[in-house]
Amino acid sequence: MKHTLCTNEIASDLLSDEYAGWSRNGAEALAEWLEQLEEDTGTEMEFDRVAIRCDFSEYPSALAAVAEYDGLDNKTGNHCEEAALEWLNDHTLTIPFDGGVIIQCF
Repeated sequence: MKHTLCTNEIASDLLSDEYAGWSRNGAEALAEWLEQLEEDTGTEMEFDRVAIRCDFSEYPSALAAVAEYDGLDNKTGNHCEEAALEWLNDHTLTIPFDGGVIIQCF
């Protein structure tokens, strides 16, 4: 038996995960990305919100995400959002959205 989820159902399931802390915009962006991945690969995926929570994290900005990984060069003062997003893109998958960024944990 199989149940196909739409974007809103995926986002709602992500939001109902009390341990994840997704924002509405973040959950929708991640749901859309997951659907696009499934379409691009031609492979149906099984929805597992615990695995998703473990694999991805949401941050209010790229700078906030980079701060956890200490990725910007403190000596050059290169601390702008654009540089942070570029650094993240060089190191992991990023899903920017209105209100923040989701990254694949690395």
